[in-house]
Amino acid sequence: MLNILEQIPAGFLDARAGDLQDLLGGPTLIHLAGEREQPLFVSVLLHGNETTGLLTVQRLLKRYLSGLPRSLSIFIGNTAAAVRNMRRLDGQPDYNRIWKGNGAPEYAMAQKVLDEMRRRKVFIAVDIHNNTGLNPHYSVVTCLQNPHLQLAAMFSRIALEVVRPDTTSTNAFSGLCPAVTLESGLPGKEHGTDHVLDFVDGCLHMSHVPDTPVHAHDLELYHAVAVVKVSRDCSIGFDDYSADISFPSDLDRLNFRELDRDVCIARIHPQSQACLTVTDEQGKDVSNDWFQKRDDHVCTVGPIMPAMLTRNVKIIHQDCLCYLMSRKLLPQQLPKKAMS
Repeated sequence: MLNILEQIPAGFLDARAGDLQDLLGGPTLIHLAGEREQPLFVSVLLHGNETTGLLTVQRLLKRYLSGLPRSLSIFIGNTAAAVRNMRRLDGQPDYNRIWKGNGAPEYAMAQKVLDEMRRRKVFIAVDIHNNTGLNPHYSVVTCLQNPHLQLAAMFSRIALEVVRPDTTSTNAFSGLCPAVTLESGLPGKEHGTDHVLDFVDGCLHMSHVPDTPVHAHDLELYHAVAVVKVSRDCSIGFDDYSADISFPSDLDRLNFRELDRDVCIARIHPQSQACLTVTDEQGKDVSNDWFQKRDDHVCTVGPIMPAMLTRNVKIIHQDCLCYLMSRKLLPQQLPKKAMS
């Protein structure tokens, strides 16, 4: 189910995300030769409703019609979901959860992409995403070695280490090369595309990724310690008390904000069994460590910092409500005993 091309398809540079299924026929890996042989790998549309990556590579390719400074490999992911402007279609796996293990044909496709890039000695891997809620631009890493953190700091002062799930593209590529996910805010925002374009263009011109520690004042590192989900069979509303569970209408404004204990973030309908389920990195249910129910309200047990809160009900059901984070020291800030 993977198309592999060695040139830009006719019509690609001006195509909308929803046109790519007809134009390409499905997920496609495009290899383009440049002055430096080791390719930069860029993945876009792993989620069909996150379009900043596509807009970025289109603008990048128009900028270098006369020749690329470095070889470039572009993976265009879930074109079928892009037709309907959805993260994924019902019945599909999440295209950013297929990069380890096996199962549906999409897993074999992801392994083929990895094999292709391993054979070509990939230089850097960049996975471009959007958020469905209000978030600052930030990077996601799965490895805390210096080159990975250098890339993170190039994009934003905020970086999030995510260890689980371990089936993401960035996690898979981190074993091959410096790898980073770019979370570039809401789709369709020109400043988001501008920011990502500057980063990707910079990667094209790099001769190497520095292997020196990132200065502490250049990067705020967080670690995703838990994921919060809502019962799949319950209705979700925003300032809608007829729903099984209702959140504030401005819920996503809490992203990357430290919340005190006893902050109420949801209301449960009196006749509903809806709840928030919190799972830690080992898959253990730790809901009671983070939230407690008071009458019909769900309140924080202690201080928390959420990320990726969204008001998109479909995304909440397909993926999660949010991640919970803790601040983390950079490797060079740790006591020597902790590093051994």
